[in-house]
Amino acid sequence: MAQHNDLGRWGEDFAVRMLEAKGYRIIERDWKDAHRDIDIIALDNDCLVFIEVKTRRSGTLLAPELAVDRRKIKNITLAANRYVKSNRIDFPLRFDIIAITGSNENSCKVEHIEDAFMPYYFR
Repeated sequence: MAQHNDLGRWGEDFAVRMLEAKGYRIIERDWKDAHRDIDIIALDNDCLVFIEVKTRRSGTLLAPELAVDRRKIKNITLAANRYVKSNRIDFPLRFDIIAITGSNENSCKVEHIEDAFMPYYFR
């Protein structure tokens, strides 16, 4: 596996532990809809949360959350729409980003951005 894939997997694992410590219930990880995916789907009280995790090594110029561009938002939203319809979800939804800078639990910077973006397309 490529080094960036290892870093991404570590970041997702770290994000799951952080979310569970905050009381979130993890429903799905790496949920796929054709070529689209959602990193983490979790429950936060009565809200279903679709979470994109972005991990970057320290010293990179671009903040991890800035990698969630219009195209990525569209793909996350379309996948979330499929998930909601497939599972007949009928309660509040939210889209979050967890941005991690660093590759070590003891020295990384983590930012959990709740309600990070509005869905691109949802019906």
